[in-house]
Formats: sequence, C-alpha cells, structure tokens
Amino acid sequence: MDILYWLIVGVAAGWLAGVLTGTNRGIVGDLILGLVGAFVAGLVTDAVGGNMIVTIIIAAIFAAILVVIKNMVMKNR
Repeated sequence: MDILYWLIVGVAAGWLAGVLTGTNRGIVGDLILGLVGAFVAGLVTDAVGGNMIVTIIIAAIFAAILVVIKNMVMKNR
C-alpha cells in the first residue's frame, strides 16, 4: 500500500510542480520529479506530522524547486 501511496503523491506533486513552473515534462517526467519530491516530503511529514494533502503540497514545492534548479543548470550549458 505504501508504494501506491507514493505513486499517487508523486504524480500529483509532479503535475502540480509542472503547473507552478510552467513546464511540460509529460507523465514520466512528472512522476520522476514528483517521486523525489514525495520522498523528501515523506521525511518531513514523518518528522512533523501531516496528512496526504500536506505531503502532496510539500512534495510539489520540493519538486518545483528541483525543476527550477534543473532549468538553471541546463540553461548554463
């Protein structure tokens, strides 16, 4: 059940990060960045407590930060 939970949070967070940053990476890109964000969000919400909505919000924020960092690195190449 935990894997399904992380997939749901990852896809939702990746999609939300794409909306926030105005990028279109497709479902695979959304899933990858969202899962990384979900992993970090899981660590944070385990430490401070929170439900699925809080986890999705934190995951989306972290995934959006990753998108911005990736765009800055790729722009400088």
